[in-house]
Amino acid sequence: MAKVVRIGGAGGFLGDSSVAAPQLLKGGKLDYMMLDYLAEATMSTLGQLKAARPDQGYARDFTEWVWKDNLQELKAQGVKIITNAGGLNPRACRARMEELAAAAGLSFKIAIVEGDDLMGELEALKAQGLSEMFTDAPFPDPKAVFSANAYFGGRPIAAALAAGADMVITGRVVDSALTLGPLMYEFGWTDEDHDQLSAGSLAGHVIECGAQATGGLFTDWRDVPDWAHIGYPIVECHADGSFVVTKPEGTGGLVSPAAVAEQILYEVGDPQAYALPDVVCDFTQVRCEQAGPNRVLVTGAKGYPASDRYKVC
Repeated sequence: MAKVVRIGGAGGFLGDSSVAAPQLLKGGKLDYMMLDYLAEATMSTLGQLKAARPDQGYARDFTEWVWKDNLQELKAQGVKIITNAGGLNPRACRARMEELAAAAGLSFKIAIVEGDDLMGELEALKAQGLSEMFTDAPFPDPKAVFSANAYFGGRPIAAALAAGADMVITGRVVDSALTLGPLMYEFGWTDEDHDQLSAGSLAGHVIECGAQATGGLFTDWRDVPDWAHIGYPIVECHADGSFVVTKPEGTGGLVSPAAVAEQILYEVGDPQAYALPDVVCDFTQVRCEQAGPNRVLVTGAKGYPASDRYKVC
């Protein structure tokens, strides 16, 4: 049978529900679990926290809820975690994870991705005369900046998995990279596989906001059953880039073409030229088709070579 990689989206923002991870572990049959914590405003908040407490600056929601409460099940199932919970301090996040694992008598190979933090480069960046990409506003006063981070892509995550990591903790990456990285690793996609990279990014984009993809964002909310017990999303991914969106059996929510399409259009700007670090995506030919109860097949993403620049927040 053709290889299928199953990835669950267990968190879409700092403060998302703590029931997502155990729900997906119970009914997801996952290979990977991704958790996204870093909205742009969250980075500034973590920056202020780290300035006051140098040992902080990461998403404690992850370490104290998801990690601490699900260690035994993660180990038993062998589910690999990919998360940007490292925030502005991936090393401190990993140290806390290792401390909690040791206390439980367990060990994991935990990789971190660094290099996105540009706080030490602000004066040099300002001297280059850089401006804001949409408004051309001048570079801000470095003394007024709480955080400055480049958006990395999925390639460092894929490299960490290839090196044998059980878990990968990043700082600022594009949200969809938390899914694209594992797919690059599992399917051997190269930087030239533009259509597959675009499709893998789309799979990540669908699940990066948690239950938004399973009816939580749906305009026709009255049609969403049992919203109070909404299921978190799972993507079943194939080597050609096609994927099925679904959720654990017996959970609330709705996975339909319209609900998935609404999430696809969320925050992409120009759907014909959605610029990411690994690829420029064209989603205008994407098809969403019902493939069974709470199962939607997504195909048709196209990709083009990435630019030579990173976005910076």
